[in-house]
Amino acid sequence: MDAQQKQKNKYSIIVPTYNERLNISLIIYLIFKHLRDVDFEVIIVDDGSPDGTQDVVKQLQQVYGEDKILLRARPRKMGLGTAYIHGMKHASGNFVVIMDADLSHHPKYLPGFIRKQLETSADIVTGTRYVKGGGVHGWNLMRKLTSRGANVLAQTLLWPGVSDLTGSFRLYRKSALEDIISCCVSKGYVFQMEMIVRASRKGYRIEEVPITFVDRVYGSSKLGGSEIVEYLKGLVYLLMTT
Repeated sequence: MDAQQKQKNKYSIIVPTYNERLNISLIIYLIFKHLRDVDFEVIIVDDGSPDGTQDVVKQLQQVYGEDKILLRARPRKMGLGTAYIHGMKHASGNFVVIMDADLSHHPKYLPGFIRKQLETSADIVTGTRYVKGGGVHGWNLMRKLTSRGANVLAQTLLWPGVSDLTGSFRLYRKSALEDIISCCVSKGYVFQMEMIVRASRKGYRIEEVPITFVDRVYGSSKLGGSEIVEYLKGLVYLLMTT
């Protein structure tokens, strides 16, 4: 059953990018390396990167084929949530994977996500840093405490039944993703948390797979004080609306 089902499934991997010229070739290479016997496509939603990310993607299309790598660019930075919606419009798969382009999400975990979904018929499989076998690599203590504290706070207030709310490495059944994303109003850092809380409230089956999150290899991290303020605002909003 599993093998047959796997053959029928197609996975659309949406990768939002902004100035990821140094990372995109490696991430694409690793996706192809780890998903040898799976039907998939990679949809790159680039928000007008000035560093030439799109030129690199076009070269990758020559290597891997335009049917396997779809470049669906936008004119400027327009936010993560809308990037996923934009990517979904072009997705031909019945499952959608969302992951970061900065190598903090290693494609080696994708087969485990797919396997977990096939075994459990989950609507969502999410990577978690906070169960046995998961972790974070390359963060200082402050960053770890902030992230852990954010998750514990959200757990306590929102009860979503998921250990890692702010992670963004997930596999969704496409129909579930379309339903959940249409209810979401958050932007930025809080968006991932809202997605999983709303999924939980709607009764979708969510499973977790341990992952090790690796801090950005190239470029600078995007989490600062303003994100923490946004997070707390988002938490209050979700508390009042879900």
